[in-house]
Amino acid sequence: MISESGDLSMKFLIAMMKHETNTFSPVPTPLSRFGSNGGPLWGDAAFDAYKGTRTPMAAYIDLAEAEGVQIITPVAAEALPSGVVPEDVYNSICDAICNTVKEGCDAVFLDLHGAMVTETTDDGEGALLERIRSISPDLPIAVALDLHANLTDRIVRNCTAVVGYKTYPHIDMYEAGCHAGTIVIRALKGEIRPKMVWGNCPLLAHTLLMNTGESPMKDLIDAALASEKSGCLAATVFGGFNMADIPEAGVSAVVVSDGEEETARLICNRLLALAWEKREEFIYHSEPLADSIARAKGFADGPVLLIDHADNCASGATQDTMTVVAEIIRQGLNDVAVGAICDPAAVEQMIAAGVGSKVTVSLGGKIDMPALGRKGEPLMVTGVVRVITDGTFTPHDPTYAGVWTFLGRTAVLDTGTIQFIVISRNHEPWDMGLFRSVGIEPAKKKYLMLKSRIYYRAGFLPIARHIVECAGVGVSSSDYSLFTYEKVRRPIYPFDNISHAYAQ
Repeated sequence: MISESGDLSMKFLIAMMKHETNTFSPVPTPLSRFGSNGGPLWGDAAFDAYKGTRTPMAAYIDLAEAEGVQIITPVAAEALPSGVVPEDVYNSICDAICNTVKEGCDAVFLDLHGAMVTETTDDGEGALLERIRSISPDLPIAVALDLHANLTDRIVRNCTAVVGYKTYPHIDMYEAGCHAGTIVIRALKGEIRPKMVWGNCPLLAHTLLMNTGESPMKDLIDAALASEKSGCLAATVFGGFNMADIPEAGVSAVVVSDGEEETARLICNRLLALAWEKREEFIYHSEPLADSIARAKGFADGPVLLIDHADNCASGATQDTMTVVAEIIRQGLNDVAVGAICDPAAVEQMIAAGVGSKVTVSLGGKIDMPALGRKGEPLMVTGVVRVITDGTFTPHDPTYAGVWTFLGRTAVLDTGTIQFIVISRNHEPWDMGLFRSVGIEPAKKKYLMLKSRIYYRAGFLPIARHIVECAGVGVSSSDYSLFTYEKVRRPIYPFDNISHAYAQ
């Protein structure tokens, strides 16, 4: 038990393992993807990189320091969404955590995502937690999860407290970590006895309708917050990650109570019933791409945000499809900045040519998408190389504020009407620093084409005059008919016509 003056004989293990697996994605997930500089951060490097940031891991560090205990940070590993995680990659991260547990600690604080799929398990987080529990069955474990977690019984059964983000874009990551960590610390002090109940409903909601600032997701978040104010320790509704073809994909909820399971079950049921009631509002219907671009062309003022949501790398897409760009060119839009196309080969060609050189590049379309039955379709683009950078910057907008970011070598290709930011490493444009780091002021552009879904809102909403969602091509498409789901639980809405209330 922690004394009021702290106890340096106590050890808190704090670690991060985050990946949102798109099982339809052709993008590989090597160990080098789990970090901005070639892989995970180990030991003290993990502590130094994340302390003072707006992440759950930073919240855990602050809580531990406030309690005056020893802090162990075996690993911080976070990869942008991509395809299934290879088993050796998964094991290297898990081993770092579990081997430290074997050496002895008094509590574990984990910054996880909740939608990791590996070569041998559909539930990477649940398998890790189960392994920790097998080493130390009574060890208190705090878990912070992404709002897009696909919650499982294995996760809930093998930890002490689960708390998820309540914002999308995720600007409360730190708060979620603080919430989960505080519950476990209070339990260590003997102040509370956390009990959890959870459930899911047969609803595969679309990510584009999970913006927590608007209905229907806002209604669920408001209900969860009201439940916390009424007495439960924590209540979270997860929108789920719909690009994972696993049985547990979809909407779920978890409630943490102080020893009172019956009340927690009633709260959880109410949250799930509300989600089911709003099921039709969670299904996105796309506008034809040509109509979207024509509508954008009609706006007199900018910036106009053109959201290429089907090719969002933060949902596992390739970030190199050119369908929306091609329609922008066809309809003759001017004063456009594109952030960003991931094409290392094009960047190398521009670097070789040098700043000020006129080049013609085969841009994008380098990666095939077997899940969609499509080959990559590059676009021949001629322009002047305006900027070449090392691709580094530190975000200041709310999402991942303070976390050093690496895009790989980066170049800007200017056609006269369009400025393309071309990067060597996937990165979603959730921060205006993506543009400013290459000398483009986004607030002064007529059009900003962003390969994003919702994350962009935290950084770019303050400058946007109009937002136009553009249904391009990619493995984060909102058109379920493009994908073959084989493992997701059935029946599930909207695949099946379900008349009964939510099921558990």
